Amino acid sequence: MTAQGLRLEKITKTFGDFKALDGVDLTIAPASIHAILGENGAGKTTLMNILYGLYQPDGGRILLDGVPQRIASPRRAMDLGIGIIHQHLMLVETLTVVENVVLGLPGQGMRLSLDEHARRLATLADSFGFDVDPHQEVWKLPMGMRQRVEILKVLYRDARLIILDEPTSVLAPNEVEGFLQGLRRLRAAGKTVIFISHKLDEVAAVADRVTVLRRGAVSADLPIEGATPREMARMMVGRDVVLTTLEKASLKSDTVLVRARDLKARVTRGNQALKGVSFDIRAGEILGVAGVDGNGQAELAEVLTGLRPAEGGSVELAGEDITCTGVYERRHRLGISFVPEDRHGTGLVLDFPVYQNAMIRDFRESSFSSGPMLRTANAKAVTEDWVRRYDVRLQSVDQPIRFLSGGNQQKLIFAREVECRPRLLVIMQPCKGLDVGAIEAVHRTVLAERERGTAILYISTELEHILSVCDRVAVMCAGRITGIISPEEATAERVGALLGGLAEAEVA
Repeated sequence: MTAQGLRLEKITKTFGDFKALDGVDLTIAPASIHAILGENGAGKTTLMNILYGLYQPDGGRILLDGVPQRIASPRRAMDLGIGIIHQHLMLVETLTVVENVVLGLPGQGMRLSLDEHARRLATLADSFGFDVDPHQEVWKLPMGMRQRVEILKVLYRDARLIILDEPTSVLAPNEVEGFLQGLRRLRAAGKTVIFISHKLDEVAAVADRVTVLRRGAVSADLPIEGATPREMARMMVGRDVVLTTLEKASLKSDTVLVRARDLKARVTRGNQALKGVSFDIRAGEILGVAGVDGNGQAELAEVLTGLRPAEGGSVELAGEDITCTGVYERRHRLGISFVPEDRHGTGLVLDFPVYQNAMIRDFRESSFSSGPMLRTANAKAVTEDWVRRYDVRLQSVDQPIRFLSGGNQQKLIFAREVECRPRLLVIMQPCKGLDVGAIEAVHRTVLAERERGTAILYISTELEHILSVCDRVAVMCAGRITGIISPEEATAERVGALLGGLAEAEVA
């Protein structure tokens, strides 16, 4: 960018009757880090998709270096030096890292040398502290590593304006500071960064300026020096939000409801993911599972919910051995509910309306069907009740759920999974990509289930979320639990050592 930078003037965008953007004015200074904040559904991603050419605005104009531009496609955006890293990754899993990075890179033809690109990519990755093997197939990489590949794709194309949509959502706590330092290096090199995040401490640590969107319009625009995390949260949601540990009552029961012993399992393509995992969860207890993404957490959730067979070991629920039971029996007879990590790929059918997604778990129950006939009117009434009680913001229960924001999609999944009154609730990455208001709502729902006596397994890479609601914290590394500690014992040093593979006895 030149000294004039980027200017958006009176940008509007409407989807049907819904006005996603309402006259947005935004100025981004060159060689700066500009944070964009807002609730889920406030219009942040829509605005960035317009800037990247994925959407066309209904009104307003975009100026780069003082020159009006019509960004008709992502190719035009890339030609202008604009790159974007989406919250939902866009990689070809069967290709290697370097193949994904050079895919679509102009000017290659018969001169393409993957080895030369791999050497340059490795140098770039090292400069940002990313330990990425350019020749590794993407399907073998954990989610955190795949996020870094997306970042490298944009950096490798030498974009001048880089849009980051929730870039740290899949990074481990000990990786975040290195990433933020990388953003500072980008700024020092003259790059302009638009940083969309719900992690207010990260915004406060790295941004120069912050713009807050509410209901499609700019509600605040100010230098970062004038905004604390608490003030930014208030500007986002229009009220005070709990940013620290929520109060919870003492455990009411010593009854062990879930007992896992020496669990072993393999990933889809054969490598061992669980290597003898054991733990107990009492009734009305939240056991958090912390760890760098890809250390067996996903496989553990799938084994408990029946989605993946256990290769060894056992699982008991209320004294009954359920190791060999199927998914349907676990969900409907045994009372196991699951909030998956991938709400788009696993938790929802995006083209189905909201009410059908609400009934999809228990569509055979009398609330939703009578014999072979679906009770559509009743299903809509139940869904509307959930929408009201869980504060799911939408136009109609008939609209496709893909048009809801991520936070509202997550609230509906929680409603569906807890309204059946489970005995065991398995939750994986429940706050990924959610704003502070939605995170608070999710955690209050989790604590309400705890109060009801549900055993809860809360899996997250975000340690601060685990510490805010969990009674105990199990740390996983390389398919094993290296220690189970209380939140009060979870210092950065202790958790860091356990994340690195040191057993609890060695740490103590």
